[in-house]
Amino acid sequence: MKLLLSNDDGIGAPGLAALLAAAREFGDPIVVAPAGPQSGVSHMITWEKGVRLELRGADTFAVHGTPADCARLGLLRVAPDAKWVLSGINAGGNLGADVYYSGTVAAVREAVLHGWPGIAFSQYLRDDTALDWPRATRWVARVLADLLARPTEPGLFYNVNLPHLTPNAPEPEIVFCPLDPHPLPLSYRHGENGHHFYDGDYQARARNPGTDVDTCFTGRIAVTAMRLF
Repeated sequence: MKLLLSNDDGIGAPGLAALLAAAREFGDPIVVAPAGPQSGVSHMITWEKGVRLELRGADTFAVHGTPADCARLGLLRVAPDAKWVLSGINAGGNLGADVYYSGTVAAVREAVLHGWPGIAFSQYLRDDTALDWPRATRWVARVLADLLARPTEPGLFYNVNLPHLTPNAPEPEIVFCPLDPHPLPLSYRHGENGHHFYDGDYQARARNPGTDVDTCFTGRIAVTAMRLF
């Protein structure tokens, strides 16, 4: 089974390497990822100029464009026989309304628009705990074992957020949960070169009980089924 992998942190990101390690347990992954960081670009595509596709190694391609460009070129030119599109692992959560701004999620959403199923993976970050990418790989493999075995449906994709746990914490439960409707508060600080968005205390963001934000913040793997149509 061929698996197309992308992200929005760039082709050299450790989260993509962690996803690649997990994907190898389930098929033959092919990486088509942005040449550099593209966080927060949402579903932007490049259409007024050409998009360069660059071979970086065996089954590894860098796109000088956005995550949505990567999905398009990956499925049209590189791996049209891919069965799933996987994106991530993003360094930072994509919870609640974050999914509408996320390039990680947009790579999957673009694939779903063209008929491929997909899963977006993000790693929620806390400032007080070091990140363990090998552990994230193990958790992603657990999720893939479940989701890749499920029947696919037109318009359906999954958004997965991993919790950030202390080193000795037990393995987290996988919880299927709805998307929280709350966006981050609108807040800007003024600087010499303009106004800069400030997300405040991310951990204190508003959330409804049982939603993806609440699930991830309480130490569980949040899996949200999302539908485009």
